[in-house]
Amino acid sequence: MRLKNRFFWVAAVTSLILDQLTKYLVVQNFELTETLPLWSGVFHLTYVTNTGAAFSLFSQGGGWLRWLSLIVSLGLMALALFGPSLDIVEQLGYGFILGGALGNGIDRFVAGYVVDFLDFRLIRFPVFNFADVFINIGIICLLIATFRQNPSASNSRRS
Repeated sequence: MRLKNRFFWVAAVTSLILDQLTKYLVVQNFELTETLPLWSGVFHLTYVTNTGAAFSLFSQGGGWLRWLSLIVSLGLMALALFGPSLDIVEQLGYGFILGGALGNGIDRFVAGYVVDFLDFRLIRFPVFNFADVFINIGIICLLIATFRQNPSASNSRRS
């Protein structure tokens, strides 16, 4: 039996493993708020925690975020298992979003907060993690899939 939407599962598992591994390494090797400049003033590794969503939104009452992560994750898995066969870019997009949602969701369920450590100081961007990166890569993939012109579909509409 062949696994349906296999690139979805590869993207999800790979992104989840990379996210959790990097967070583990940061927690094991840094003290909270410790920073390591990789390019001073531009990019640092800085260990912080975030009880909210992206950019610390909802940090005062973000307990519901763990449930949102779970619902999104279950919905994406159901789509991949029971939905249509997706094209590769869609599979990657949804898979990366699942990996990121699971990565941050695991943090929220286990610790009550998300571990962040990627710190771009040049543009004063909030500290984030690889789960956030993968979610954004997934969104970009889905935008590409949405706006990509399918020649056979556009020709059939004209007939």
